[in-house]
Amino acid sequence: MKLMLRSYFNLLSSVRRVCQQNKGKKTPGVDGELALTPQARMSLVRRMGKHTLWRVKPVRRLYIPKAGKPGQERPLGIPTIRDRVAQSIVKNALEPSWEARFEPNSYGFRPGRSIHDAIEHCWMLLNGRTRRPWILDADLKSAFDKISHEQILQAIGPVPGRELVKEWLKAGYVEAEFFHETESGAPQGGVISPLLLNVALHGLQERLGKKFGYVRYADDLIVCAATREAIEVAKLTVEDWLKPRGLTLHPEKTKIVHIKDGFNFLGFSIRQYKGKCLIKPQKEKVLHKLAEHRRWLNKHRQATAEQVIRHFNKVLPGWANNYKHAVSKSVFSYVATELWRMLWRWSKRRHHNKGRKWIASKYFGPHRNANWRFQAKSRDNTLYLFDFGAVRIERHVKVRASASPDDPALHDYWRERAKGTTRSSHAGVTKVAVKLRLDA
Repeated sequence: MKLMLRSYFNLLSSVRRVCQQNKGKKTPGVDGELALTPQARMSLVRRMGKHTLWRVKPVRRLYIPKAGKPGQERPLGIPTIRDRVAQSIVKNALEPSWEARFEPNSYGFRPGRSIHDAIEHCWMLLNGRTRRPWILDADLKSAFDKISHEQILQAIGPVPGRELVKEWLKAGYVEAEFFHETESGAPQGGVISPLLLNVALHGLQERLGKKFGYVRYADDLIVCAATREAIEVAKLTVEDWLKPRGLTLHPEKTKIVHIKDGFNFLGFSIRQYKGKCLIKPQKEKVLHKLAEHRRWLNKHRQATAEQVIRHFNKVLPGWANNYKHAVSKSVFSYVATELWRMLWRWSKRRHHNKGRKWIASKYFGPHRNANWRFQAKSRDNTLYLFDFGAVRIERHVKVRASASPDDPALHDYWRERAKGTTRSSHAGVTKVAVKLRLDA
């Protein structure tokens, strides 16, 4: 850990992550500082080499809309650019040690693990003649805002970087130019906060024991049991375990269900039909996404067909990839039909004095397996809208239970797992560790 905290390569990797890769790279902290150009980033590297890490500044509080909940907002705490880089440095030093200890049924905010691993684990627990058909579908209330500082620091123990973590937790926040102290919580927007949440929630699987099935992704979790009475006991066990950590179950989002009635988890609908567990895209999520597309088209009525295609071709493939491991063929067909209807109305609004055949000829045409693909013709080529019909439904292979990306014995396993996918967020940290070993 000391080597990682002092590593120049860890500093470079952290600056790259914070200033180039993170979505919040254009959002400044209370000092207004950003580093969006190569020159600014190298200047930041030089200043971080001289920066006193103990001079932590408060985070900047802002609010963003809650996904799928119009009118509702959730708070974000944005540290300064220097504190974000320092947090990334400390995170890279602490994370490998915790990855070797984390419980195998925890999937959120961990390198090499994803939502699809958690969903596949649910299927393994609930498919066929499951012995645990009763489910506690639980959500932690304001986990990032309420989590106990003392519990986090006690769990981390006397390791390098501990006092820095304490300073970040106690730094407070600025909202509307007023300073507020923080007695609990880890700011959403902090680079190290997701790791701290996982540290605080480590141990729940062991507390429940082998009697119950358990899957957790960040602050969403399910517990499976054989009977209604047993799942009630599990709920009390979880609530008692959370109390010292300053956390509670969300009363409106936590419920007990039978697998035959089904439940929603991480954007998927999980339900057993005639002994077979089927996992489908959650209906509410699908309708919300379609509503977003309608609003975009209504807002951009003057956009060209090429602009429309380029916009949708950026967002549709990611949405399809998220659901291609589930029973999604009929949903994809429905979404494709709804998109066609939206674009047909959009086309008619642009040319209200033209006939249907003229509109169809200009904006739609056959391409590969589809007869009515939305298109944008130009002199050089023709752009086509993303084709849901070409998306293959594939079974996701769940990550090995206790596999760590830092285990050198599993190098080939992780390399094979990464083939055909985008680069793992852990790749930069792995390169830092490899460089340190070579230098040693």
